[in-house]
Amino acid sequence: MKAFSFINADVAEYIAGHTTPPDEVLKELAEETLTATGDSAGMQISPEQGTFLTMITQISGARNVVEIGTFTGYSSICIARGLAADGRLTCFDVSDEWTSIARKYWEKAGVAGLIELRLGPAAETLQRFPVRPEVDLAFIDADKAGYPVYYEAIMSRLAPGGIILMDNTLRHGSVADYTDGEAATMRDFNDLVMRDTRVTSTLLPIADGLTFIRKH
Repeated sequence: MKAFSFINADVAEYIAGHTTPPDEVLKELAEETLTATGDSAGMQISPEQGTFLTMITQISGARNVVEIGTFTGYSSICIARGLAADGRLTCFDVSDEWTSIARKYWEKAGVAGLIELRLGPAAETLQRFPVRPEVDLAFIDADKAGYPVYYEAIMSRLAPGGIILMDNTLRHGSVADYTDGEAATMRDFNDLVMRDTRVTSTLLPIADGLTFIRKH
């Protein structure tokens, strides 16, 4: 497990030991992701986030779910496993190479029939997604500079009471201390959410920070 700078390593290990662990499919996917993508493997969500995604999808009864930033498919499997009956997950990503791994593991996990993948820059492909308030849940874990665009695109399609989960909103804890670079980008986005009167939000210290947003 990756310990982030703002969480004591011993505490991080304890948390991991007291969270329902990934199954063999997810473990195998994590290993292949490390082998295939090297340093980029850090873009994969943590096992604790995966468990959380499955649980929140189940609890919310989500049927129409969107993921922006699929990478090799770990998070999409976790979401798909929590979908309500007749639920669907639409994934947006730019990489055919990385999502080819995702497709393989969707089959292994038995969720391929629940997922549609749309390749291309999400700011463009989202424009072809119906503008109706029908999305129940969205998980956004893509390029951080694009967060405001993705957030607004999903908000216009989010059902009342719908949920958006934004990953990496603590940026390894740097948002509390730095006002430049990636920290500044995320600070600006976090402030944008706080000013948005359409939502209620809380920033959870899970992994690298996960902002939980609910539309009124």
